[in-house]
Amino acid sequence: MTVPPRRASLQTPFRVISARGRSRPVLAIVLALAVIVPLALIGSIILMTPLPSFLLGGRSAEDCAQAGTIATGASETARTDIPAEYLELYTKVGKQTGVQWNVLAAIGKRETDHGRSKLPGVGSGTNYAGAAGPMQFLISTWGGQAKIKIAPGINGYASDGDGDGYGDVYNPADAILGAAKMLKRNGAPDDLRRAIFVYNRATWYVDQVMEIAERYAVTGDIGLPPEADSACDTNYVSAASDEVMRKILEYALDQRGKPYRWGGTGPDAFDCSGIIYMAYRNAGLSIPRTTFEQWPFGVRVQQGSERPGDLVFFNAGPGTSADRPGHVGLVVAPGKMVEARCTRCGPIKVTTYGDRPNIVGFTRPLENDQVQAQLRHDLT
Repeated sequence: MTVPPRRASLQTPFRVISARGRSRPVLAIVLALAVIVPLALIGSIILMTPLPSFLLGGRSAEDCAQAGTIATGASETARTDIPAEYLELYTKVGKQTGVQWNVLAAIGKRETDHGRSKLPGVGSGTNYAGAAGPMQFLISTWGGQAKIKIAPGINGYASDGDGDGYGDVYNPADAILGAAKMLKRNGAPDDLRRAIFVYNRATWYVDQVMEIAERYAVTGDIGLPPEADSACDTNYVSAASDEVMRKILEYALDQRGKPYRWGGTGPDAFDCSGIIYMAYRNAGLSIPRTTFEQWPFGVRVQQGSERPGDLVFFNAGPGTSADRPGHVGLVVAPGKMVEARCTRCGPIKVTTYGDRPNIVGFTRPLENDQVQAQLRHDLT
């Protein structure tokens, strides 16, 4: 939700002690010993001790598997404090969306004590700020009604988490899924502080949610799910079907972490169509520059038949419509795309598109006659 900064919504706020805070005395002792130990001994230890994998240029498969455990493990505090049905929903939605389950749980705790609060606006009606349900959405942010039939073009975060066809702000399954979508829209799972701040614009709120999330994690930390860590994602480039596709994907993926800039074609920033235009140029191919021109350029393909290198278009942005999509991403794997979304949406990254509203369609620029002629020319 987006509401003015407000006071604690719970009468008895959840007190936590950061696991990181408890580690400081141990860290001080380690640093003191490091100073005392003779330098020669330090040198020999360094030579004999393998370097961590992150210093050697990326995580190993074992590291990434461990990251998955970190992202999903619930502490004893979580298991005793969170009602079983809510814990199941947080973990299910976290796995479904890629947003850390314990961050969802921390928001649920901070807002309504996982739906147990008897304050106004939890089970019915709204609170003083106009927020409703276990995750405290503004009705306008939810979709204009507390319970709304899910259909294409809904303007809000109303979600159907239980499969009944409706988004009910008071239904935990629907509300938790809606909260995950809102967090993801605003930077989660990697830029958590920004995403949580947009949820409730107060730095103290962000701090409290982060502390609760750490307490709920079995490791005492939040961490990134493997799919949010570029070192742990699928090796899209190695799966490329040929050298042309490898060059397209390689260029686009190398731009991750750079900012969005309208009209940008690099090298420091890109807009949504600019990164695709330059990725194709990296493979020696010329395609139109803008989203509006790219949409009619490629051969249309049915959803479910798309493959790496195809484009996925969305009805988004000013002056756009179902016949004039205003946003585009580059498919890198089934359900995954590289996109430069907007200035306030965080850096260029790989995201999912299957649950994104307003998908207009998919095209395959490589099957355009002009591109085919360019490919044939390169072969001669």
